[in-house]
Amino acid sequence: IKKQQQDVLGFLEANKIEFEEKDIAANEENRKWMRENVPEDSRPASGNPLPPRLFNDSRYLGDYEAFFEARENNAVYAFLGLTAPPGSKVGVHVSHHNF
Repeated sequence: IKKQQQDVLGFLEANKIEFEEKDIAANEENRKWMRENVPEDSRPASGNPLPPRLFNDSRYLGDYEAFFEARENNAVYAFLGLTAPPGSKVGVHVSHHNF
């Protein structure tokens, strides 16, 4: 879990994407919030959903697997519900010809 969390945070920091980290180990409110906001169909069959989980405000985006897949497909900004900054290499493909 720790490696996945560092992977997500490292990516967000490297791309200067603002985020708020919610520690669920030390904070019962955060743990309760996460459990309540992960949709029924994204919860494990038994037990509680494990971090990291990504949200845009309280809109659930997905878990690490979904983030990883979006990153592999250069679609992280769309996954996060953000507009890619102009000229960014993430999520923007430009076809061009050299004459």
